Amino acid sequence: MKKRIILITTAVALIVSCTQKNSKSPEQWSEKERASWFDQGEWKQGWTAQPDETVNQKEFASQYFRNQQRWEKAFTFLATKDLTTMEPGRYELEGSDLFVNISEYLSKNEEEVPFEAHQEYADIQYVVAGEEKIGVTSFENKPITVPYDSTKDVAFLTSDENNYRPATSETFFIFFPNDAHRPGVKTKENANVRKVVVKVKIN
Repeated sequence: MKKRIILITTAVALIVSCTQKNSKSPEQWSEKERASWFDQGEWKQGWTAQPDETVNQKEFASQYFRNQQRWEKAFTFLATKDLTTMEPGRYELEGSDLFVNISEYLSKNEEEVPFEAHQEYADIQYVVAGEEKIGVTSFENKPITVPYDSTKDVAFLTSDENNYRPATSETFFIFFPNDAHRPGVKTKENANVRKVVVKVKIN
């Protein structure tokens, strides 16, 4: 009888512990909890591309659970559509709150591409074909060259911190308001690139 009581008490304690853990908001997660959720990758909805190591996991978890349905819709699109054959252009998934831009272009010389940052939207950027490199740095304390334009949701800036990352069909990037980025830069020679950018409204 005593053993049975101990087992029941232990089971109840475990259930309570799990419930408390699951009820925590992402802002309250430990680094280990956050990394575990992120690495499991269920949020990708079956998409096989891998997130670049520059993705801010804490910010992503916070934004994801703030509007989970919207993010799920974004990743479902990436996981289920044939991104290699879709016509370039804009595809609205949730009006102006969630839309996709598919473009084709020649990668550019570094001096042609400024850093940019957004306030209203997060970017999921994915190179479907070809390759480029993307500079990634913090928006904070960087010289602004073109002030923020609310109609285009973009500001342009400069930075000596390029932190260039390779962008290929194997990886994708997620940029939040504090993530200044310099996309479309050539790797060796100017080359053809097909790219998908999903714009996810966060404000």
